[in-house]
Amino acid sequence: MVTAARALIEAQGYFGTGVNRVLADSGAPRGSLYFHFPEGKDRLVADALEEGGREVEALLAAAEAEGLNAAGTTRRLLGALAARMEESSYDKGCPVATVALEVSGTPERGGNERLRLTCARIYAGWERALADRLVVEGRPRPEAEEAAGAVLAQIEGALLLARVRHDRTPLDRAARAVEVLLAR
Repeated sequence: MVTAARALIEAQGYFGTGVNRVLADSGAPRGSLYFHFPEGKDRLVADALEEGGREVEALLAAAEAEGLNAAGTTRRLLGALAARMEESSYDKGCPVATVALEVSGTPERGGNERLRLTCARIYAGWERALADRLVVEGRPRPEAEEAAGAVLAQIEGALLLARVRHDRTPLDRAARAVEVLLAR
């Protein structure tokens, strides 16, 4: 169910994804949703977001294990995200952003604090992983954190533009821009 929910929320968003569709796509019986997720859709979506977050963390860790520096790691991540986006006909981009944009408003405007905090925690983990890599490469912690935040913003903006344009060019440009940013 988590994997089916993840695919659906990434393409359709939180509000566009109903539990009936998740059940149908996962092949799970109706009663299993509340058995496994007694807190309902929000718990299922939080788990799906966290699964997507772990996938990105695994990509970062694998690149680092291969000895890539922070710029190379980011380039690898952008390439993987671009390929994923193209393979999905631009339905998928960042495994967190679609939901993050929907749930970050106030509760009166459809916001969901629990899911907003889940998204924020995932983004913070990615940023921390990159900052840690930059510290290992010799940057002072404050500078590493600043650069990591800028890189994450560059990636997320490029993913949004690529998805809207149905063109990977923004991701390729972001990879080159990150290379320059991290060369300083």
